[in-house]
Amino acid sequence: METAAATEASAAKPVIRVAAICGSLRKASCNRGLIRRAIELCNESIPGMQIEHVDIEPLPFCNTDLEIDGKYPPPVEAFRRKILEADSILFASPENNYSLSAPLKNAIDWASRPPNVWADKTAAVVSAAGGSGGKRSQYHLRQVGVCLDLHFINKPELFIQATWPPVKFDGDGNLIDPEIKERLKRVLLSLQAFTHRLRHGS
Repeated sequence: METAAATEASAAKPVIRVAAICGSLRKASCNRGLIRRAIELCNESIPGMQIEHVDIEPLPFCNTDLEIDGKYPPPVEAFRRKILEADSILFASPENNYSLSAPLKNAIDWASRPPNVWADKTAAVVSAAGGSGGKRSQYHLRQVGVCLDLHFINKPELFIQATWPPVKFDGDGNLIDPEIKERLKRVLLSLQAFTHRLRHGS
């Protein structure tokens, strides 16, 4: 449990604004459920951190023909603005063919168009997937992050084998496993601390 002194110290620091991106477009996605739970955790027990889910479904396929007079299509402009305004990024994504999901890669590509709005932000990634729990997609995303100038936390890692017992998500994709809820909280606390160190040296 967080002490009163720790709570006061967190409140004294600038609020960390996190843009959360789900790599699945499915409404009952477990990864979307991870983001919902992350938002709840911040509201309940992580002062000084605010998470906003930024939807990538409206984005068109990345195509430079859509860039006209130095401007991007309205959904892309809106998405890029959300990323630009954030201090940190939380990715939650499944694994598709040992790699990132297509919607996530599309969003990454749009936001990396000049000027690259990912640059110099901190990031964390969690995943709910099949047998590997999304390990390969996470490591591939970290590799992509090098090009984007994203700074990922190294630990803790969270790979969730969503289809293995015991049941971890309900039919709507909501996280119901207490242990994973606690592990998710540790990821968020690590991201918060890393962001403060990187931006404010504390």
